[in-house]
Formats: sequence, C-alpha cells, structure tokens
Amino acid sequence: MAVPRRIAAAALAAAGLAAASAAAHHASAPFYDDTRSVEARGVVTRFEFKNPHSFLYLEGQAEDGSAVNWEIEMGPAVSMSRRGWTPDTINAGDEILAVGRPSRAPGTWGMCCAELTLPDGSPISPAQ
Repeated sequence: MAVPRRIAAAALAAAGLAAASAAAHHASAPFYDDTRSVEARGVVTRFEFKNPHSFLYLEGQAEDGSAVNWEIEMGPAVSMSRRGWTPDTINAGDEILAVGRPSRAPGTWGMCCAELTLPDGSPISPAQ
C-alpha cells in the first residue's frame, strides 16, 4: 500500500522540525556568551538536582561589593548521576568558585558550562 505523498511530506516536515527543536534546545550560545568567561566566588544557597537541567544558586559579591545572586545552569540530573553526582554533592553553605560562560541577558547574573572548585582550587568531584 503506497503512502500518499501529502502524508509522507507532512511526516518528513514534522521530523525535521523535531530535530531542529532538539538541537536548538541544547545550544547554549543563544543564552550564554561563549566568547567570555566570568568568575563567581561565594556561598551556595541552593542546589536543584533535577531534569532537564540542574541549577546551582550562589550568593557572591559584584566588583563594587554589592550582593549578587548567581544562577548557574548545569546538566540534567540523569546525566550527572551517571558521573557520580547526587543531590548531596553540593550543599547549602558550601563555599565554591565557579568559572563559566556569562548570561547574555542584560542585568542578570547567570552562567552555564561552569567549572566548579573549592576555595583552595581543588575540583569539586562527586564520589565515585
């Protein structure tokens, strides 16, 4: 039985849109500036270990000394857990340093793709 051309064309278009949507969702460049790097040093206020993205909230200081609340976007909990991360890898009150790509949104304190270390420079590594 032949599939009518209109149905085949519609299915192909839907598949193309789904693939483009998935690729766009996982691109960070529209939201974060991959040509720059920022540093945030401070105390963790919250760690949300969840899908589709985990988030780390950090209270730090701006260059002028004013309080800044950073929002650091991380990977999905399911992927992070495969590398040994748990909801308890980072806890409120932990002091950390995060270096990553800054948010493109003016006036915000967001970051993604961050490397996280302890104040002494040692990496934050989940228990394996």
